[in-house]
Order: sequence, then structure tokens, then C-alpha cells
Amino acid sequence: MKAQFITDKKGKKIGVFLSIDEYERIMDELDEAGCVQAFDKAIKEKDEVVPARKAFEMIARRRKRARVKAHV
Repeated sequence: MKAQFITDKKGKKIGVFLSIDEYERIMDELDEAGCVQAFDKAIKEKDEVVPARKAFEMIARRRKRARVKAHV
């Protein structure tokens, strides 16, 4: 990963620049990790059985929301 850091007058790192490709890769990995965590949580809860089609729709909506928030 090639990152360029933004520093303040004292040299303290306060921000970072990433290429769009790198940023999108990181966001995809975070999304995937979130899906895995949600799956693990759902397996432990055992409260409700959700049909696969509905589960896929829920995941798609979450991913869309995550991408919208990330690009704001």
C-alpha cells in the first residue's frame, strides 16, 4: 500500500491520502469483515431463520448503505 501522510506543523500525522483503488480495496475488505461478523452473530443467536433470498437482500442493502457512507 502506498500512502501519503498529511502532517501538522509539528510533524504529527493527522491524515492520509490513498489511491482510489486502494481505498476501494480497503472498503471492500471492511465490508467483507462486517458480513462475516454479522454471519457469526446470527449463527450464535439462533433466534430466527431467514430465507436465503431475504438474507441476500439484507446483505445487499447493508453493502449499499456502507458504500454510500464511505463516499460521503
